[in-house]
Amino acid sequence: MRARDLAVEYETVSLDSEALDAARLMAEHRLPGLLVVDEQGAPAAILPASQMVKALVPGYVVEDPTLAAVVDERHADRLCQALSGRTVRECLSKTAPTPPIAAPDDTALEVAALMAEVRSPLVAVVDKDKTGVRLLGVITASHLLEKLLLATS
Repeated sequence: MRARDLAVEYETVSLDSEALDAARLMAEHRLPGLLVVDEQGAPAAILPASQMVKALVPGYVVEDPTLAAVVDERHADRLCQALSGRTVRECLSKTAPTPPIAAPDDTALEVAALMAEVRSPLVAVVDKDKTGVRLLGVITASHLLEKLLLATS
């Protein structure tokens, strides 16, 4: 199996997308994260769902988690309002690495090794040529496991 055969369409957002829309996309499709693309459509970052959840939590609670117990339910239920007016770029970690990228001809083992090395739940499959970069799709860890398990049956 080659990366091009394993790649599937996957939801992407731009750096300037609305954070609230990105959160809705994650929730609706139960995604572990979103692939963030730049203006040319090339992979720029991965926004993990855990990072989006962190963006909801007030800074003072991140610094002292015991304060979470004193926030009443009425306010806790409206945490997503913290994303209103923010962009995906603002929700990304300042140290967010570039997403792992596989070439179309990479084998399943090469993709698995890349995922393991960078501890990423997804890998972008990109075709590069003289005109630039073209995103072919994404391979998620769960999809890769499914395909590898089918091959052992």
